[in-house]
Amino acid sequence: MRRYLCIHGHFYQPPRENPWLETIEVQDSAYPFHDWNERITSECYEPNAFSRILDSDGYISQLTNNYARISFNFGPTLLSWLERCSPNVYQALLDADKESRKRFDGHGSAVAQVYNHIIMPLANYRDKVTQIRWGIADFRSRFGRDPEGMWLAETAVDIETLSLLAEHGIRYTILSPYQASRVRMRPNGSWEDATGAKIDPTTPYVQSLPNGKKIALFFYDAPISQGIAFEGVLKRGEDFAQRLLGAFSTERDWPQIVHIATDGETYGHHHRFGDMALAYALQYIEDRADVQLTNYGQYLALHERLPEVEILERTAWSCAHGVGRWKEDCGCNTGRGGTHQKWRKPLRDALDWVRDRFISQSEKVAKGLLKDLWTARDRYIDVILNRSDETIQEFIAENATRPLSHDETGQVLKLMELQRHTQLMYTSCGWFFDEISGIETVQIMQYAERAIQIAEDLFGDTEASNGFQQRLAKAPSNDPDLVDGGRIYQEQVVPTRVSLKTVAAHHAAASMFQEMPDCDCPDPIDITEENPSEIDAYIVDREEYHQRSSGRSRTSWGRLKVASRLTYDSQTLTFACFHIGEQNLVGGVRLAEAEADCKLESQLKQAVARADVPRIIRLIQSAFPENQFSLRNLFRDEQRRILDRLLGQSLRSIEEMNRHTFHSFDPLIHFLTEQAVPVPAAFRAVADIVINAEIRTALKTQPEAEHIERLIDKASTWQTRLDRLGLAAELEDRIALAMQLLENSPTDGEAFDRLDSVIDLARGLPFEVNLTSVQNRYFQFLTRQRSLPGDAASGSSLKPEFSSLAEKLSLRVPQ
Repeated sequence: MRRYLCIHGHFYQPPRENPWLETIEVQDSAYPFHDWNERITSECYEPNAFSRILDSDGYISQLTNNYARISFNFGPTLLSWLERCSPNVYQALLDADKESRKRFDGHGSAVAQVYNHIIMPLANYRDKVTQIRWGIADFRSRFGRDPEGMWLAETAVDIETLSLLAEHGIRYTILSPYQASRVRMRPNGSWEDATGAKIDPTTPYVQSLPNGKKIALFFYDAPISQGIAFEGVLKRGEDFAQRLLGAFSTERDWPQIVHIATDGETYGHHHRFGDMALAYALQYIEDRADVQLTNYGQYLALHERLPEVEILERTAWSCAHGVGRWKEDCGCNTGRGGTHQKWRKPLRDALDWVRDRFISQSEKVAKGLLKDLWTARDRYIDVILNRSDETIQEFIAENATRPLSHDETGQVLKLMELQRHTQLMYTSCGWFFDEISGIETVQIMQYAERAIQIAEDLFGDTEASNGFQQRLAKAPSNDPDLVDGGRIYQEQVVPTRVSLKTVAAHHAAASMFQEMPDCDCPDPIDITEENPSEIDAYIVDREEYHQRSSGRSRTSWGRLKVASRLTYDSQTLTFACFHIGEQNLVGGVRLAEAEADCKLESQLKQAVARADVPRIIRLIQSAFPENQFSLRNLFRDEQRRILDRLLGQSLRSIEEMNRHTFHSFDPLIHFLTEQAVPVPAAFRAVADIVINAEIRTALKTQPEAEHIERLIDKASTWQTRLDRLGLAAELEDRIALAMQLLENSPTDGEAFDRLDSVIDLARGLPFEVNLTSVQNRYFQFLTRQRSLPGDAASGSSLKPEFSSLAEKLSLRVPQ
């Protein structure tokens, strides 16, 4: 009998975008990366797209796209982020599916996913339909084909979900063996109990459905999947391969498919170098004649007669209690002791209340605008995928009852955005962990808050926020200081709301720093022409802008038109802003009023001319009594950029003062070290500041190895705590720049020398510098050089220095 093997990776991150800005703000816990998507891409998604296979000497001999030889699904919201922020990885995924179609008889390895990872058995019928249709449409737009399979979030399943999958042309899904109830191996044979994972996972099964359709179900091998995730199987690629091959049995009389399913992040993020173990295992298996790599689509095409199965309803792979983990305190948690999850049920009840409250209100507003609200919602995925004016007009033409005005189109877009956020608020991660104040749970509350905000504007529903908070108050926190979900909502969710006035305030405050001259500039800045700029999901037009400087202070005022790119909302707003210096900034914003605006402008000009600081502040406070702002109101990334700039001079002053102390006491510290006397903590603190700053400065410029080596020696003497992650990231950026220069100018000797020197530096440092990216890029560079015809530096021989650098990077020169 033929033996087949399939590895499935479920690659997914919860959506992390600010629900108002539609972008991910800086996440300090991901340092030295901007956010966790960026970090996990570096640790997992990119390495698997360009994974390295080592030869017997430990040298990189081949780069391979792991995705092309496994089965994989990526969450649509993650794919959207990759498309914008990591296009090379995104393209590698598309290429992998194309390559897998050639490899597996026309069956691509990419698998679709329900759109934003909601627990399908806990969703109502309409939401299930939308999740499936959005997931299929997203997949089709990216991979250029219809999906054969669909991943269910947490493999959570019920018969209604399977029936809907089959109705939408989905041929299979993947489940845990613990989700099988009973099996029948032959037609009209007897049913056998399969509970407790007694099902044989080496064949797919077929589930008959109430709608007369059928769907194939693959139950993955749980012990091997568990071993990969938690038992160190990925330490050696050959061990991984042998563990897979060991699951075949000569006692079975059917073609066997050994297949596993794990979180894709296992291969690199959870287990470092897991991508390389996967690449080696795939090659090891592919080189054997007695086993064939496959994917689920190809296997089904080759084996149509399948035994029957009946599932256990409302079960999932990560909850031993069905789907309790996403609706109650079932006992499932992440293992942190002393916590309860009594908050889960009140949270779900509160979200269900929000969803259900807006159904009738949405249907009432949609009447007369849309042919059918729910059909329009399902088709809105086209707009989500491409928010161009052309796509929006096509959506309106297809779904509206008649031609709509600009304002009516805005109403429809608000309806759709409300529905989108009521989908996003059910993302499963909000219940998975142990505490209601966790970032994942706060995130889904923010999605609910965005829906509530739209409902206030669209329906005049001013009670939804209070009702939501009251219901969240029944969700107790594990932290006595936070009390309950209601308190968390009020303190951590409501303040994150963004309005058009908030965007105007952000623009006004940020512009004070973006246009700050390097020296005092008394010349006024007056801008009246249109100059639209984008602030994430918003567009800001300056209809009028004035700025005056006096010493260190600056005053600006004017009129802005702010519009949402998503809902067509817009307002014309008046602002005034006064920056006294450092973090001291006061400002205000309100709806534009011609007469009041003229009066304010006249008064501000007079106060600025007299440099009357108290008068300027009083004018702003009295003109904007309800909508004042400061640097606290800036969106996080811009706030961080400005604070870094403001702190820069102060930090340089502190560094200079500490540098004097450092050099003054350097001989004494050397003496203490020679006598094995611990360096006093106060001196170590000085060295922490000075040495890290000097190394970072050296790395930002053209690094000189000898200078940095001296600094590293000083760090050892002074017992300094080096910022290893930050310094490594600095050098990695420098290496990437040097590699880019060489790629652009392969014959430039200086470009090569620059790269060679920073690689030497990286190899000699007492902390690890991640060379994965430059190794991959240099390997590809050498491959291209080999393929160039008629060049002395290419063809059958490479420049000696090229080969020398390959040796330093542990690369086997491509033949």
